[in-house]
Amino acid sequence: MRVLIMGNSGSGKSWRARQLAGQHKLRHLDLDTIYWVPGSVAVARPAYEVLADLYAFVRGHDDWVVEGCYGDLIEAALPFCTQLVFINPGKDACMANNALRPWEPHKYASKEEQDSMLPYLMEWVSQYDARDDTCSYAFHRRVYDGFQGAKREDAPPSGDGA
Repeated sequence: MRVLIMGNSGSGKSWRARQLAGQHKLRHLDLDTIYWVPGSVAVARPAYEVLADLYAFVRGHDDWVVEGCYGDLIEAALPFCTQLVFINPGKDACMANNALRPWEPHKYASKEEQDSMLPYLMEWVSQYDARDDTCSYAFHRRVYDGFQGAKREDAPPSGDGA
């Protein structure tokens, strides 16, 4: 089993990936851990280094789950996956989840440092459907709709837009 999970920040990607990894004994890669300079969230590593680490992971393990909001990295890993999951609970759910996010020591030196970044994160998350970057709804939708393999979308309930 090789699963790619994408969606907005706060959509539940990490929770779902940890659940799958534990249930099926899969290796788990949070794309944030290879995208950012270690100890410097919001400072991106060179793209060639990130891609090299991604390819080393997906080629180096038989069974895995990879999760993140980086649609270009998800797209790069598509040829290696057995299933694509697009989690899209809607902007309000993502914002609520981010407000309650526990400390992520693999990303931040302290809970205080993480909390200091929350206003920036909330603004970024709120723009999911308006942005045009590789982490946007439009990019995720294009990747999902274009993928011909096994896929599943966890969409928002009726009336709750993305």
